[in-house]
Amino acid sequence: MRGALFLFIATLLAAFGWIASKIVVAEMPGESFIASRFLLASLVLLPFCYKSLWRLRAKQVLLACGVGVFLGLALLVWVHAVSVTASLSEGAFIMSLAMIIAPMTAWLLFKIKPNKAFWYALPLSVVGMMLMTLTNGWQVDESQWYFLFASALLSVHFVLNKKISSRIKPLDSICLQLFTVGLVGGIYVLFTQPAAFELNSTLLAWFVISTVFATSMRYLLQTLGQYSVNMETAALIMILEPIWTLMLSVLMLGEAVEVQKLAGGLVIFLSLFMYIKLSKRAK
Repeated sequence: MRGALFLFIATLLAAFGWIASKIVVAEMPGESFIASRFLLASLVLLPFCYKSLWRLRAKQVLLACGVGVFLGLALLVWVHAVSVTASLSEGAFIMSLAMIIAPMTAWLLFKIKPNKAFWYALPLSVVGMMLMTLTNGWQVDESQWYFLFASALLSVHFVLNKKISSRIKPLDSICLQLFTVGLVGGIYVLFTQPAAFELNSTLLAWFVISTVFATSMRYLLQTLGQYSVNMETAALIMILEPIWTLMLSVLMLGEAVEVQKLAGGLVIFLSLFMYIKLSKRAK
């Protein structure tokens, strides 16, 4: 129960991260936000794992950092989508499709054929995506394309992260990956030189929430939770994230959700639920 509770809290923190990110990027360039947020988040986790990090071989460090590059690219695309979207909840549901896209990614990269559960869930997820995006006829908003691209990149990260999970302790891997995300963001900032911004108390408060709570604490609780419960239970709990994001965006940002988009989110949720349950039965 403790592990399940940790995961439950992690989904809430992740949802708050969506809200905090939307507020922060309204005043701060998204690339600068990603770079500083994840570099600081890795430093917050460092005291919990610095001894084991010191014992890692160079190959293990390179593997974790290499996987972190894909997470960094996914998050740079994601933060741009957050900055231009009018619907955070819509983005959260589209991003959750990474779990459905991942089996196809594994098939393309490593010739691992998806199981039957994937083929049952895929049509449902496509219908859900169409309901959410095609509210104005056959027109897809710019932010929706970015969220979908970020979801595809995140699926690559999922697949590669699974590959290295047996070689590196989760907390070590997460710390290195968060640092790499910050580094990728920092390199992007150096080349693009985003516009200057001014710090204020509101911006700092939401930045702290997104860095300490929605990143460092979220990933720490998620790791501890995944150690204590089986993978299927963890996945079921983690798909609550877009639900919380929808509720918080309505309550805190006054987001209006159309019935068709709400139906699309429900269909995507059902596709994820079906995929996880059928995968569990297949085992």
